[in-house]
Amino acid sequence: MMAWAFDALLAAGLLWLGWRTIASPSLFKAVVLFIVLGLLMTLCWARLGAPDVALAEAAIGTGLTGALLLNTYRLLLTDGRPPEDRALEGRPRATVFHLILALLSMGLVGVLGWALLILPEPAVDLGVLVQMRLDESGVSHPVTAVLLNFRGYDTLLEVAVLLLAILGVWSVSETITAPQTPPDLIYDSILISALIRLLVPLATLIAGYLLWAGAHAPGGAFQAGAVLAAVGVLLRLTGRIQPAPVAPAWLRSIVALGLGVFSAVAIGALALGGNLLEYPQGWVEALIVTIESCLTISIALILTLLFSGAPGLQRHWP
Repeated sequence: MMAWAFDALLAAGLLWLGWRTIASPSLFKAVVLFIVLGLLMTLCWARLGAPDVALAEAAIGTGLTGALLLNTYRLLLTDGRPPEDRALEGRPRATVFHLILALLSMGLVGVLGWALLILPEPAVDLGVLVQMRLDESGVSHPVTAVLLNFRGYDTLLEVAVLLLAILGVWSVSETITAPQTPPDLIYDSILISALIRLLVPLATLIAGYLLWAGAHAPGGAFQAGAVLAAVGVLLRLTGRIQPAPVAPAWLRSIVALGLGVFSAVAIGALALGGNLLEYPQGWVEALIVTIESCLTISIALILTLLFSGAPGLQRHWP
């Protein structure tokens, strides 16, 4: 009964936070509520027995996305005036149209839920099927087997979306300049310097463990890349790395490394007479480890660049 009560409270909290996030008149409050929503979503995935998704939600969906939103809010501040104060000027109050739209949205959710409930039982249990073919995947963790072997197309497209996002930043880099960190924040804080010396090696070690553990336990490239990106965000916030107006060739190469290696492996399988993303026998484990390692580096750099809002980065170590 306690578990059922906790789950019911968690579900109610998710619905309430989701509504308050989109309905809040304060942009800053909405961002904070979104971060709290992500934390509760992490608990939901953990309760559903999906620790891999919970790790990704905590690291990317809540941590880095929340940092991106807070940084964007800071950039929107002008003359100490919150952006929502300007946006709400002359804004019309809720009308009957808004109420009708809300009711239609609720009806759509109800129809989708009803359709989900009347779906027939699947002819094949995909979980059982994955476990039966796990030995052929090259790894011993079913989630990694699905993401990088049985359903490698999904992961390949996810990496492509990240690459498109940073290409979007580069395309507007001539009109948007990321602000530099004030010099006093870089040099005058002994506490920040000590914190960096402690957290950077620790986070790097954690990222390495998550990458290694992904083959047989919850973890993998996205989780490890998000932790490494958190290191980049910390260094950016404290001014240890600063935005650069131009991305050098080596940085662009690292950004494209993950997708490039993944695509090369996929096309190489075709060249050897197999199917797209069908790994050659005897090379499965080595290729998956190579892809995961390259993806970790690319994901970390892309997320750091997205947070910085600049085409490149340059070192500014005091």
